Amino acid sequence: MHGSASPLSASVSSWLLVILCAVSGAYCLRRARGRGGAAAGEAVMGFGMALMAVPLGDGGAWRPPVLGAVFCAAAVHALWLLRGGAHHAHHLVGSLTMVYMAAAAGPGGGHGHGQGAGLPLLTGALLLYYAGYVVLGGTRLITAGGAVPAPSSALPSVPPAPVHVMSTELVRACRLAMGMGMLAMLLSM
Repeated sequence: MHGSASPLSASVSSWLLVILCAVSGAYCLRRARGRGGAAAGEAVMGFGMALMAVPLGDGGAWRPPVLGAVFCAAAVHALWLLRGGAHHAHHLVGSLTMVYMAAAAGPGGGHGHGQGAGLPLLTGALLLYYAGYVVLGGTRLITAGGAVPAPSSALPSVPPAPVHVMSTELVRACRLAMGMGMLAMLLSM
């Protein structure tokens, strides 16, 4: 083997990506109930990434056009969210990246895994963007909780973190997981 992954390890990593993205999508869908907005777009992103990562072989020719249409609609939704501030620009980048990957997959639906699909310069720029996003997101997640003192018999037990702090950390973890998933999908092109 000349540095390439075995079919079994590629399949296992694909299924791990599917699970990671599906769980993230489910959590975002739970957050979106009754609120919509960015959480709804993140749920679509998570489930779409999971569907795109499912290894279907040649049986997934329907996937690129369907996912392309779904993510074009998600890009329009992200444009709508930009009215609320530039912090929603990442949703637009993510949706357009998914449109790009669906188009690069072509009619065969193989998602270009290892086939050199896509434009190298654009793929490289997106890889840099998502690598930076993941590093920044990881840093924010690490620093979000702060230091928690070790329990001691002399100190009363530390009360649990407030629900909104835990929720913020889960949202950051969800976004980080999807950023890593996007990075993995771009690396496989």
